[in-house]
Amino acid sequence: MLSSKLKTIAELKQIAQAARKAGKTVVFGNGCFDLVHVGHIRYLQAARELGDILILAVNGDRSVEKLKGPGRPLMPELERAEILAALECVDYLVLFDDRTVDSLLQEIRPDVHAKGTDYSELTVPERATVLGYGGRVAIVGDRKEHSTRDYLKRITEEAGPESRRTGRGLRNGEKSEASH
Repeated sequence: MLSSKLKTIAELKQIAQAARKAGKTVVFGNGCFDLVHVGHIRYLQAARELGDILILAVNGDRSVEKLKGPGRPLMPELERAEILAALECVDYLVLFDDRTVDSLLQEIRPDVHAKGTDYSELTVPERATVLGYGGRVAIVGDRKEHSTRDYLKRITEEAGPESRRTGRGLRNGEKSEASH
């Protein structure tokens, strides 16, 4: 499935042009998707509802490390892309390593650039680019109540050093592999 959805910029440009020519609405979303959670799913589903085709730009490994810091990403870019490609609401994917998706937007020129609720229409970094070619910016998804950072913090706290030694946190008295 990944190979059929993962495209180059040139391929996506052609796909978007053909879709617009056929009267279809092209939506574009982007993000790191380092640990996919329900907030991501709701964002992607809501973005897809804005049009006929959803193109998703996924931050490459170098980009994620620059944005999120050492130790990130948790999963390599192709694994993240494969997980996202399995979602019915995602039609096409592209990997990128820039800080923003301005250059992708300029090339592909989607009708709608969908961002999550951690932005407002005025704070979207690529807003000027999208408006400049005649597109629109939309804020979609549920309130920002889910974040990979928060999940990682919770996992780290709940599975601290003691849990590895004592098996604390395992269900129904199970023993960890290390305790066998």
